[in-house]
This record gives sequence, C-alpha cells and structure tokens, in this order.
Amino acid sequence: MTTSYDCSDPAQRREGLAAAQRAVSLKQCVVLPTDTVYGIGADAFSPQAVATLLASKGRGRTMPPPVLIPRLQTLDGLATDVHPDARKLAETFWPGGLTLICHAQPSLTWDLGDTLGTVALRVPDDEIALELLMLTGPLAVSSANRTGQPAATTAAEAADQLAASVAVYLDGGPRSEGGGTGSTIVDATGEALRVVRQGTLPLERLREIVPGIIGVDGDAGPSRDDGDGTVAADS
Repeated sequence: MTTSYDCSDPAQRREGLAAAQRAVSLKQCVVLPTDTVYGIGADAFSPQAVATLLASKGRGRTMPPPVLIPRLQTLDGLATDVHPDARKLAETFWPGGLTLICHAQPSLTWDLGDTLGTVALRVPDDEIALELLMLTGPLAVSSANRTGQPAATTAAEAADQLAASVAVYLDGGPRSEGGGTGSTIVDATGEALRVVRQGTLPLERLREIVPGIIGVDGDAGPSRDDGDGTVAADS
C-alpha cells in the first residue's frame, strides 16, 4: 500500500519518516524531497531494492543511481583514493547541489548497476532528506520520474509518474529553487576533475575552489603557478 505524508505537519513528518525507514528496511522504494528535485530512494546496500528502483524509473543497469549520504564523514567509508580537490569541493559545497563520482571502496558488498568501480555521492541540503538518511544510512537515490520525463518538483508530480511502485511519499512542498534542475555532477576519478553534468551549482563557483576543473565543454579553465616556477592545471 502506498502512503503519502505531509511533512509540513510535525506529526505527519514523524510518522512519515518512521514509515519510510520501515519501507527501506523492507527493500521498498520511497520518494523524498531534496534541495534540487524530488528523489526516489532505496537501500543502497540491497541489490533487490536498487533493482526495484531502476525498474520503477524504467532504467537499466547502465545508468546506476547516485548515493545520498547524511554527512561529509561518510565519504571515506564509501569511497577510496579520494582526489584532494574533490575533498575540497565536498568540504565547501556539502550539503548542497554537488555530486562527486569517486572510486568505490572495493570491500563494499553492493550492486548499484554497471558502475565500473565508481560511486556517485552527495549530501543533500534538505532537512527531511537528512533526517531520513540519519535513520536509514546511505540511500541510492535518483530523480523521482520515469526515465525521459521531467524531474518531479513536487510529491504529486512524482506520484503521477511512479504511482504504486513507491511505498511511501514524503511531501516536503515544492522544490522550486532548483527549477527542476538536478545537482552538478563532477567526475573525480581521473587526474583532473571534470564536470559531466551542469546542474544547480555553477562552474564558476566550482572554479573558486578548484580553478582548473574541466567544464562540460572541455574548457580546462585558468592555469596556476605551482610555486616552483612551473605552471600546471589545477587538478
């Protein structure tokens, strides 16, 4: 049975978070608000739950979902060999609209799809999402829409697309700030950081922290002096 909770009401919010926690433990999917758009989430460590999430969206294993985490400190538990510049970005923009693709910890027993040994991580800047993540731990979360359709900015829009494939809907009101745009995704698995999807976080803001980050169009940005007389791209 699918249930929706109005999280503007404190009692419904508590009830909804508890119901969402139960649903996640049962390997079911939930819809939650984030600081960008609404997301469909499932237990990141349950292959069955992740498969259900992908099927709900009409998506295959070649498009693995990102993982939302409750705090910066969780980064090192899920990723390894974190690029120093990626850590700078995380320290600056988390919680917020930044997703970092990192090398996944090889010891983790999860199956997010065809990730090629990577994981995309983000700390959302949303109280309801963070409360749920504190209860459940890391969640595989993708935008709450059928693949190819517009991202949902309200719980009602998510329900129209996902219907009964989701057990619990947490309604946190419209997500209008992002204008239906998801997070900015940065690939931090190479020598230089590269933006692979431009989202709510502008490239100019990223370059305030990492000047040499490569944009979606391949622009490497300004170079910097390493201090030893050589000039190199910031990576």
